[in-house]
Amino acid sequence: MAKVAVLDDWQGVARSSADWSPLMAVADVVFFSHAFENEDDAVENLADFDVVLSMRERTPLPGSSIGRLPKLRMLGITGPSNRSLDVPACTARGVVVCHTGSAARDATAELALGLLLSAARAIPAADANIRAGRFQEGLPVGLSLSGKTIGIVGLGRLGSSMARYCQALNMHVLAWSQNLTAEKANAAGATLVSKEELFTRSDAISIHLVLSPRSRGLIGASDLARMKPGAILVNTSRGPIVDEAALLEAVYAGRIVAALDVYDREPLPANHPLRSAPNTVVTPHLGYGVHETWKEFYGQSLENALAFLNGNPVRVINPEAIRK
Repeated sequence: MAKVAVLDDWQGVARSSADWSPLMAVADVVFFSHAFENEDDAVENLADFDVVLSMRERTPLPGSSIGRLPKLRMLGITGPSNRSLDVPACTARGVVVCHTGSAARDATAELALGLLLSAARAIPAADANIRAGRFQEGLPVGLSLSGKTIGIVGLGRLGSSMARYCQALNMHVLAWSQNLTAEKANAAGATLVSKEELFTRSDAISIHLVLSPRSRGLIGASDLARMKPGAILVNTSRGPIVDEAALLEAVYAGRIVAALDVYDREPLPANHPLRSAPNTVVTPHLGYGVHETWKEFYGQSLENALAFLNGNPVRVINPEAIRK
């Protein structure tokens, strides 16, 4: 019987998000709820599996890993692409790669808005006060967002959604990215400015970029230094877009407030300084993780695995691997 691995089910939602019984009738399905420690740990745990169903980029799958998984025949990804997977290495090995739809399209932008509001009104601290038997004592005074300026870094689909949400709050919207045009910014209700002007003028900044060699480390110490005292930085994209050391220095110094859903390393290590940092609101990479996403991701992932095992693979992104 074939063996199927379902990776990185951190919230324990895989089993309840789809009917796995048709796949379980023809394969031994194993759910992994914890992250692997490193590449060697991943390879050791996955060496006996014919099919691996991954979850976004949680477990990196470079060519060095693919080459050490001798039984691997099919690899599933969630969403249309996975930047941590070496697809050419899969193709060279004859490993078929299948994808799913992109699921809840605005969930990450919705969380970005939630983080912005939470940071502006100190909602997590207020909740903690109530639960500890206190009331208003010791809480920071909140910031009204109406009339303030939001800077959107990256005005694609999610950034444009965030711009609309902030317009509904009566905020002024600035935007910048390396390829953004004034026409596209205007169409989203934003004003195109330089990166320097955005960081200088904004009362809050929200990042909506894809992680790439060009965006890695794009926001550094000099950018954070330009931010207004007490300004809010929201990041629901990817941690490495922001220089982590510079960010830690800024929040510990009390210069800015950071509202974060993503980190350089995930899961965030237990002793990481962000876990105890002041002037922060932190969530465990929940951006896309809503019921609608899990239903589509897991439902289509098991369909992909079942179709492959039945000899009729679907949603294949490297059809040349089939010929091998």
